[in-house]
Amino acid sequence: MIKFSQFSILCPRRTRLWWKVPRSVSGGFTLVEILLYVSIASVMLTLISIFIAATLESRVKSQTIAEVEQGGAQALDIITQVVRNAVSINSPATSTTGGTLSLGVVDPLKNPTVFDLNIGRLRITEGAGTPVEVTISKISVSSLIFSNLSKINTPGTIRVEFTVSHNNPGGRNEFEFSKNYTASASLR
Repeated sequence: MIKFSQFSILCPRRTRLWWKVPRSVSGGFTLVEILLYVSIASVMLTLISIFIAATLESRVKSQTIAEVEQGGAQALDIITQVVRNAVSINSPATSTTGGTLSLGVVDPLKNPTVFDLNIGRLRITEGAGTPVEVTISKISVSSLIFSNLSKINTPGTIRVEFTVSHNNPGGRNEFEFSKNYTASASLR
């Protein structure tokens, strides 16, 4: 086996060996290399931050849509359930529309049950009790219309229409969403 010292003796002195560092190369980076590395890193960080921002915006938009859809569906379910359990329609009158629905119910403590709109919030008032908001504070209800579709000698039928929008005080695009809801229910 040839040792390192023996190998160097066998090689001529003019030839540079592969394990020796040439004298012209220094141990640091040149300015061009540093600028190149910094620019590549900044482009990568910019792309990553844009991707993260888009992902977060998409998540917020999905949450906004879910809140509007859940709030609207819940309000519609509550209204139709109360209409089905009611015994009479106090207002609106037959073949008319209105922004308030008043129903006669069996329980004297809950009679009348009234649905109305107050500053973008759908409310229910049962009997002499205080109004209770049906919708959450993140959404607002507009264009609330109750139509009495009842015919003579038939159980009363009510059609309800409204629009639910997400509150967007900052005007940001990801909080912009609204949906229209319509349903009909008949007294049992």
